[in-house]
Amino acid sequence: MQPQPTRTRATLLGITTLALASTLAACGSTSTKAGNDAKPAAQGASSSNVPSATRSSTPPPKPSKVLMPTGPAANFSTARTTGAGPILMTTLTGKKSGVSGKVWVWLPPEYNDPKYAKYGFPVLTLYAGGQSAGYNTWTDNQLPIQEADAAKSKDGSAHPFIMIMPVQNLDSNESKALECSDIPGQPKMETWMAEDIPDFVRANFRTVKGRDGWGVMGASTGAFCSAKLAMRHPEVFKAAVPIDGYFNPDSPLWKGHENERLANSPDILVSQSKADVRMLATSGGANAYETKLVKTWVAKAAAPLTIDYYEQPGGKHLTSDFKKMIPNTLEWLTKNLSGPQTD
Repeated sequence: MQPQPTRTRATLLGITTLALASTLAACGSTSTKAGNDAKPAAQGASSSNVPSATRSSTPPPKPSKVLMPTGPAANFSTARTTGAGPILMTTLTGKKSGVSGKVWVWLPPEYNDPKYAKYGFPVLTLYAGGQSAGYNTWTDNQLPIQEADAAKSKDGSAHPFIMIMPVQNLDSNESKALECSDIPGQPKMETWMAEDIPDFVRANFRTVKGRDGWGVMGASTGAFCSAKLAMRHPEVFKAAVPIDGYFNPDSPLWKGHENERLANSPDILVSQSKADVRMLATSGGANAYETKLVKTWVAKAAAPLTIDYYEQPGGKHLTSDFKKMIPNTLEWLTKNLSGPQTD
């Protein structure tokens, strides 16, 4: 059994009209108008000759819970085969950002089960540590979240998530880190992540309509991305899990753009964004500096944002320790996001 999170929650703050027309006349009665110029109703007139009130007996249609693929469909190749099905890959050129990069996709076994043919599925976007330029550790078996999700969805402890795993930088040189942002003069990485990637998902897959089934999670640099994207785009993401993250943008590319850097800082957004988002922030218990950093950040959270905190006993800032937290994070996401939906 994985240790259960110790949680500290920031302050919480917390939606047809039938118009009834009245029958206007009665046999032998006299209507009164302004100026008393109304004429008596014709003698012997039958009430059946008077138009009756019109009522709608058909209830309004229920809003759809499922968004079917809008197209156009992307071309996918198989990047790797897992015990829980293939990980697919394509290259996406964003229409809004102009950014072109690799995107990996995993579909849970339920997605292609005929019993779920009319279901929309929740979406979990995953970002890696480091530069993640052309790779993603959620796809290469370092963080085998797909097998874990398939197993946990069978026993009902986790939703079957569509998993989307994009690159987050276009250059492996840390001096060119884009920090999931639209840094002036640089590729529009935030637009690619927060607009083009969701558009790509909706074009290709059956999803839960609205933001209730959309989450984002990342480790280290990916934690920075997941926290920032959720707070700046609560219309897209309802929940986020930043694993062992940092919260102050420090890419050299911000030089000369201090106002923009601060606008993209999770350290500031956590108390000022007013984002109605739920988060689980983690730190490794073996790293005192990291633990203090994350706990201090969590304490700044202002409603309606809420943040749970989990400290991994003896955890270090290593992929091998991030791996151990996969079951807990999937369970937390399941409690905070909608599962598969059908109309």
